[in-house]
Formats: sequence, structure tokens, C-alpha cells
Amino acid sequence: MSLVSLLKKKTKNTLFTTPSHGQKFFIFNKFRQFYKYDISETETHDPQTAQERAKNIYGSKYTLFLTNGSSSGIIASVLACTKPGEKVLIHNDAHQSHLNAVKLAGCTPVYYEIPKIENWGIYGKTTSNLIEPFLKSNNISALIVTSPTYEGIVSDIKELKKICSEYNVRLIVDEAHGALYPFCDKLPESAVKIADFTVQSLHKTAGGLNPTALLHSNCEINPKDALAMINTTSPSYPLLATIEANINFLNSRRFKKYMQSIISSIQDIKNQCLNVEFFGDDITKINIKKENLTGYELSAKLYSEFCIEDERTNDKSTMLLCGIGTDLKKLERFKKALRKL
Repeated sequence: MSLVSLLKKKTKNTLFTTPSHGQKFFIFNKFRQFYKYDISETETHDPQTAQERAKNIYGSKYTLFLTNGSSSGIIASVLACTKPGEKVLIHNDAHQSHLNAVKLAGCTPVYYEIPKIENWGIYGKTTSNLIEPFLKSNNISALIVTSPTYEGIVSDIKELKKICSEYNVRLIVDEAHGALYPFCDKLPESAVKIADFTVQSLHKTAGGLNPTALLHSNCEINPKDALAMINTTSPSYPLLATIEANINFLNSRRFKKYMQSIISSIQDIKNQCLNVEFFGDDITKINIKKENLTGYELSAKLYSEFCIEDERTNDKSTMLLCGIGTDLKKLERFKKALRKL
């Protein structure tokens, strides 16, 4: 039975199971419906059926649901494919979960640097030229790459997988901000079918509740046991059910139609607002800058004059994040603001 179907079932039994999960108890009134569906873990402990369907949708060998964010997926990936004392190559300014994963696995971190795109103030791509010297000389067991970056800069994962295979190195891709990629051919190619492990955050751009995410394995290693070492044995079934529903939506015609309208609207903004510069590989991450304004000044101007709040800003540019939850009215308002700058 799917998790969504399970939570739709109503029980007529008088429950003497865990009392907080009896479907009629609640403390915080605003979350009354959440309590109603927060069933006991004794009902079903492992969402195998839903994960099996997800695996088939993504074309992966294993797909696991995460209710503790992409961080847990990164940690489980490193635990699954390394042994204590081995070396893991990570970006020196990567998300803290990358270093945490290496530490928890008892491995040694080796750091590589990515040059910044100076006129935009953001990091560029991870390339094989950057990492091959480390693979040659450091006896690396795994490489963790962030692609896309926060600002939507996408690395060539096929190229990185090829170089990793030459040196027998596992490739782990932090695709937290690329959860839409497998379902939209107008967005960059996903790492799910390429890298050994790919981690995606549903809660960033794909419409999921915080902190829902996914861990995909495209190799012979099933990271289930590694994930069990850091996961609770009392998962939130409402959250697990939202993951299943989220994937079903992403895999639907409704989503494709929705994304087509969003991408077309963003492209229209780029075509019409010639008074600002745009940049990036992922059109849903709108990096902008304007002559004679720093990124911080541009951000402040958008906020104070047009009530538009961006996602991230640096000295050179600012980035506005789009995805499921972005509507055409928001984008139209943004276009009008840019034209008035």
C-alpha cells in the first residue's frame, strides 16, 4: 500500500497503541490535521512500496526517502562507500554536511578549490582538470561535488564520472537544488542516472515540506543500512507521504505544464528587461546584476522600492530563486520592477 493511501484510511478501532499517534489527539490546534495523520510507526516501518515506485520513476537502482534533509543523504552516501582512514575529496567551501559526513565516516578530508566567477561573485563549475591532480596523488576513495551550486552553476557530471571511474573513485553529487531536473528537459541534466550517489532536496525548489529529500544510488551499493545508522526508527509518516505525493506530482503532466509556463515567463523577463544582466545554467535561479549597483544595493532597492525579497546576494550580484510555489503573478511583478529600475 502506498503511504498516501495508508494515511487516507480511517480506523474505527479503539487504539491502545502509542497514544500520541491515535489520530484523535492534538496539543497544538493549528496542527490538528497533522496530528490526525501522524500514525504510529507500528503501522508500517519501512516505506518500501513507495520507494520501489520512486526508483522506477527515477531510473535509479535505489531511491530512499529522507525526512532529515539532504544532509542525511550526503552522510549516508559517504558511510556507504568508504572505510575509516580513507580520503574523501571535497570543496573547501562546501556545505557543512560534506565535512560532517567525512568525519562521521572516520575518513580524512582532502580539499579542492573552485575559482570564483569574479564579475558575478559566485563559484564556477567543478571540472576534471581541477580534481584529477588530487585523484592522481592522494589515493582518494570518494569525491563530493555540488551541482548545481546555490546560484545554479552546473558541472559536467558525465565528465566527472568518467575521470572518477578511471581512478576507482565513487562520485557523490549534492544535487540539493536540482530536484526538478529529472522531470524537465528545459533544465540541466540530472546526476541521478550518472553519479554513484545523488542527493536531492524536495523542500528547496520542488515543493516539498521542510526537510524532505531523496537519496539515489546508481551503483551496486544500497545505502539503506548506512542511512539506518543515522536515522530515527520513528519516522514521520505525514512527511514520508508528502514525499510520495511530491514525486507523483513531479512525474505528472500537470507539473510539465506548470514548469513550461514558469520557464516561458522567466525567459520573457530576460528578453524584455535589457537594463539588467542575467547569468547561470539553470533558468530557475535568476542571477541578476545592474551597472553602477552592487549586489547588496540592488537587493536593497528591490526590497525597499518593490517589496521583492531575493534568496541570496553578494557584492556583485543577487539571485532570486524559482520553482514549485512560484506563480506567474510573482514573475510579472518582478518583471515590472526590473523595467522600472
